[in-house]
Amino acid sequence: MDDATSQQGSEAEAAACRARFGALPEPVRVEDMVEERAAGAPDPARTAYNQDEWLVRYCL
Repeated sequence: MDDATSQQGSEAEAAACRARFGALPEPVRVEDMVEERAAGAPDPARTAYNQDEWLVRYCL
């Protein structure tokens, strides 16, 4: 290989490297790394309280 062919090959490799690795990705903010969500879905039947239910179940 002569110098011209070698130089073209190295330029092509350098261009390929720049195309692939040329720009770094945008930095990720800490706020974007954390996801907050409820551990479980709220169950309305569990928190519903009927004052008269115990009367019907236990007294009648």
